[in-house]
Formats: sequence, C-alpha cells, structure tokens
Amino acid sequence: MSSDFIKDHGLWTEAQRAAAAEVEAEIKGRGLGVIRLSVVDQHGILRGKTIVAPELPGAFRNGCTFVSSILAKDTSCRSVFPVFTPGAGLDVAALQGAADILMVPDPSTFKVLPWAPHSGWMLCDLYFADGTPVPFSTRHIHRGVLGRLHDKGFDYIAGLEVEFHIFKLENPRLAPADTGQPGAPPEVSLITQGYQLLAEHRYDRYDEIFEILRRHLEALDLPLRTLEVELGPSQCEFTFRPGEGLEPADTMVLLRSAVKQICARHGYHATFMCRPQIPNACSSGWHLHQSLRRRGAAGNAFAPGARERAPLSPLGMSYMAGLLAHAAASAAFATPTLNGYRRYKPFALAPDRVVWGQDNRGAMIRVIGTPGNPGSYRIENRIGEPAANPYLYMASQILAGLDGIDQQLDPGPAADAPYAAEAATLPRSLGEALLALRGDQCFRAGFGKQFIEDYFIRIKEAEIARYREGIASRSERDPVEVSDWEQREYFELF
Repeated sequence: MSSDFIKDHGLWTEAQRAAAAEVEAEIKGRGLGVIRLSVVDQHGILRGKTIVAPELPGAFRNGCTFVSSILAKDTSCRSVFPVFTPGAGLDVAALQGAADILMVPDPSTFKVLPWAPHSGWMLCDLYFADGTPVPFSTRHIHRGVLGRLHDKGFDYIAGLEVEFHIFKLENPRLAPADTGQPGAPPEVSLITQGYQLLAEHRYDRYDEIFEILRRHLEALDLPLRTLEVELGPSQCEFTFRPGEGLEPADTMVLLRSAVKQICARHGYHATFMCRPQIPNACSSGWHLHQSLRRRGAAGNAFAPGARERAPLSPLGMSYMAGLLAHAAASAAFATPTLNGYRRYKPFALAPDRVVWGQDNRGAMIRVIGTPGNPGSYRIENRIGEPAANPYLYMASQILAGLDGIDQQLDPGPAADAPYAAEAATLPRSLGEALLALRGDQCFRAGFGKQFIEDYFIRIKEAEIARYREGIASRSERDPVEVSDWEQREYFELF
C-alpha cells in the first residue's frame, strides 16, 4: 500500500481534504478519545470500527481495514455466499477468503456524538486495495446514480417523513440462554396504548424521550422539523427538512442508529421494524418526498408553469410516471423485509395499488403543491418502510424517474378513490417484489446485473428461505399476525 492511498488514488475532493484538516483540529481541540468509522451495509445498517484519536491521521492517508465478508451476510448475519471459495461466490477475487477491503473516511460527514461526547464519528466509503470502489457498497451506488442525474442537468432533493416505535425496555434478554442468530428479541412495554393520532394529551407521555432525542439530533445537525404522535400504540413520526444529493440518505442512516443508541441509554427500545409483534400495532411507513432542481438554477423542476393545468410540470409528470411504471420492482428496495409487506393494505393510510392522487394519502404517490409557491411542488412516495436501505431506496427512485423522463411516460389520470381504482396491486410479498425486480430492465441497467441478480436478489432469497424454514413446523402461517420469526429477525436489528 502507498504512503498516501487516498491521495494517490484521488479518492477525496479538495473540499474533503480541507474538511479533513478541520476535523483533525476539532478532534485535538475537543480532546476526543476515539473516532467511530462506519460504513452502511447492504441492509442499511451501520457497521464499522473504532480507532483511538492518534490513529486518525493514518486513516486519513490510508483508510482503515474492514472485513469484506460482512457484505456476504443476510439480516441474521449468516453468510449467503461461500466466501472461502474462488471469487467468494461472487466472481470477485478480491473478496475471497474474507479478505480485507478499505474504509475510506468521508471527512465532510464528521460529527461529535452528543450521547458519547468523547467520540467522533464519520461515514466511510469502501474500496479495494487497487483504489477501485467495492461494487456492493450501496453509498457508492447511490453516488453513481446521482452522477447520472447531474449529467442530465438536475440535483435530487428529498425530505424524510419517518414513522417508528419507541417502547419502554423491560428486559433486554441478555441471558446466555437468549443468544442466537438472531437472539431473542427484547421484552418491552408501551408508552401509549393508542389509537392516538396527533393527540396532544398523549404527547406528554413521549415528552421525556422526545426531548432527549431532540437535543441530541439537533446537536448532530440533523434537519429535524417535527416530532409527532402517530396512530398506533407507542408509534411516533419525525419529519426532516429537505436536503440535496447524498445528504438525505446519510441523514437516515445516522438517524436510525442514533435513535436506537440514545433510547437504549435511557431505558427505551426504538425500532424501525415496520410492524412489530405487539397487539394492535400499526405498521410504520417511510414517506419519501422528492423533487428535482435544475443544476445552477434555483427553480423547482417539478413546479408547473402559470398556464399549465397539470399538478406538476411535464418533467415532473413523466418522473412520476416512471415511479409508477417500476413500482413493483422498486418495492424490493423500498420494502426489503418480509415484515414490511404487511403494510400494503387498503384504508390503512398505506398504499395497496399502483396509483397516484392529488394530495391523497391513500395513493402510492401523493402529489403536493401550493399555487404561488413553486418550491412546494413535490412527489411523496408512500411505498417505503423505515427499515429500507436509504441509498438503494433513493437510487431506485431516481432511476425509475429518469426512465419516465427519457421515455416521456404519462402517469394517466389521478385516482380519486385509490383503494377502488382499477390498477395493478403492489406486491403482496417480498418474493413477488423480487420476481418483478428480476425482470425489470431499468434497474438491471441502472444497478448492474451483478448487483441485482448475482448479489441483492440472492441475499433476499436466502432471507425468504430461512423464514419458510423457520415457520415450517409452527403455526405461524397466518398472513395477518406477525410471526415470532419476524420479531426475532427485525425487532432489535432495525
């Protein structure tokens, strides 16, 4: 390895180099003891290493080693691919034998963790020893899709509206008998019983943990807007100001990790699992607000002209049509867990079919905009679950939208009654979504066959196979009730 791997391979911009100098000065000035270096795995989970502060200059030259076999694992941390065979089962020689790859810090993402103030934190990107990006790094994939969007003259703007659950932690299940792969899920109790949508008198029951979360999330400079009481027992929703490019996806991964860590320190358990195994639980969604901005201009490319009668500009309508055309396949990225498909039900403030509506929360895509306020025009896609990998979710949206623009697709008329519309239904299971993804040429071209067919689908099919094996001898086939398998698999991880 060279004495300055990052410089020799041109892995940082000038802005990142300047940021690195500022980070080193801040760490020294604050007297920080450790730096957590994190990457986002294929499931959207942060994983990484913690280095002591004196080691950071070395990491800013040559990165930090990272075991590549993490990329071969499903949500239970079981290896899906035979990493100790030639090519590691993926025809990539650099991955065989669980070989090391390199985490390269992105100094522009540096934070001081307010709940662990001796700790700095940075997101990293994954590279091979020859300086080429690891093709299964989802942050790298999203950056590449953003690059295609930039080449067409646009920036991606996205705002997050995230539902999740917070419970009182009664038993973390840390006894030796509770271990497993995955281990026994924690035992919890409710903060509120529900149903409670936006009930002011219920907010006070959340106030203690909400105030702790607010202070810490604002200290992280996350663009928090609202803290809301959601419909179901112990369910809440946080919304965030829109951001550009990679920022919204980076915000989402840090949000989930931060909320879980902060809650655990204060005797709570937070989960971004879509539908926990809790009586009367409501499913949680992740509604993704998005629009495009023309590069070098301040205007919203989705805002209709003064004389246009459509609710969006022609470009915005075609972008939306692309989301509709690829909805079934995109569900594999927007809702990547088996549990998440319990949410696609009629009359549940969640979509069940591929339609759009004008300010209609029953439709898959809700078009929003106020005449006279061009910046307000946007698309809200309500298909996602909060456990989705944000880089894959957002990249899939951009690819589908660009396909709609390139083909000048028409989304058809709005649905006034979305749950009664004659339209294709969304996939009823992860398996159905993967089948649609396998046949979707837009995503095969955009993500690459290697990622879609040889990697992502194989990992998710292994998850499905374990689910079927796990419930085969149990009476857990009820499509309505959440299974013990799902609770064990997702409740603590997400």
